[in-house]
Amino acid sequence: MVSYSQEATIYVADNASTDDSIAFVKTHFPTIRIISNEGNFGYAKGYNDALRFVEEDIYALVNSDIEVTENWLSPIVEIFGNQPETAIIQPKILDYKNKGYFEYAGAGGGFIDKYGYPFCRGRIFNTLEKDFGQYDDETDIFWASGACFFIRKTVYRELGGFDADFFAHQEEIDLCWRAFNNNLKVKYCGKSTVYHVGGATLNSQNPKKTYLNFRNSLYAIIKNVPRSSLFTTLFIRLLLDGTAGLHFLLQGKLSHVFAIIKAHFACYWNFFGQYRKRVAFGKEKYFLANSIVIQYFINKKKRFQELF
Repeated sequence: MVSYSQEATIYVADNASTDDSIAFVKTHFPTIRIISNEGNFGYAKGYNDALRFVEEDIYALVNSDIEVTENWLSPIVEIFGNQPETAIIQPKILDYKNKGYFEYAGAGGGFIDKYGYPFCRGRIFNTLEKDFGQYDDETDIFWASGACFFIRKTVYRELGGFDADFFAHQEEIDLCWRAFNNNLKVKYCGKSTVYHVGGATLNSQNPKKTYLNFRNSLYAIIKNVPRSSLFTTLFIRLLLDGTAGLHFLLQGKLSHVFAIIKAHFACYWNFFGQYRKRVAFGKEKYFLANSIVIQYFINKKKRFQELF
C-alpha cells in the first residue's frame, strides 16, 4: 500500500490488538502513523475514535485485507476536486482470491431495495459477476463499501460518523443513507481498483455475521425510511426475513435461524432508541428495486444489468 500511496498520509488505527502487528509496522514502515484505541470497539466506533485525531481533508478508510493497485488514488482525488457535491466515493472492488471477479463487499457500487436489502453492481446476494469492464464507469450509487470507503472529513463529522450501535456490518449503508437524506452524493469510480480478501472479521458461515447484518439493516430502516411508510416497510421486511429463516432451516442451519430471530427482537427492543436518531426527513425514493428478493429468487435475475 505504501508504494502506491505516496500522495497520502497513512495512519493505522489499532483496535487494541494483542499480536505483534503494531511492532511490525513501526519497525518496517516507520513513516506510518499509529492511532491506538483503548479497546476493540468494532468497525464503527473504532473508526469514530481514531478519526478524531486525523485532520486530512479526505478520509480513505481501508480495511487491513485490502490490496491497492497503482494509481488507485488519483481518479478519486480528481472527482473530489472537481465535484464539490460529491461526499463519498467507492473504487472498483475485486476478489483478491479470484481477481477476475467482483468481491461480495461492494463490488461495482451498492444499492438497496425498498425493504433495505443491499445489492451491488456485480453482486446480487451470492452471485458474483466476472469483471469484463462493464463497470469501469463513474456513476452515482446509493452506498459505498466500508472495505474501501472515501469520505470528506467535513461530511463525516457533520453526519456524526458511523453509528457505534451497529458495531460492524452495514454501518456504511446507514452513513450513506444519512448522506442521501441530506442531499449529498455517493459515487463509484471504476478507474480505481482494489482487491479485497473478504470475511477477515467474520465469514459468511458465522451466525454472528447473520445477526449483525439483519439487525443493522433493520436499524437503518428505522432511522432513514420516511415515517409514512416505516411500519409497512418493517412489517413486509419481517415476512421476508421469515422466509430467509425458513431457507436456513431447510439447510439445517439452525444457528442462523436463531440469529435472524435474535436480530428482530433486538430491533424491536431498541426501536425507540434508533427512532430518536432520525435527524432528517427520509426521502421517498431511496431504493433502486422494489424487491431484490423477488427479482433474484422468483424472477431469476441474477445479474445487475438484468434488473432493468
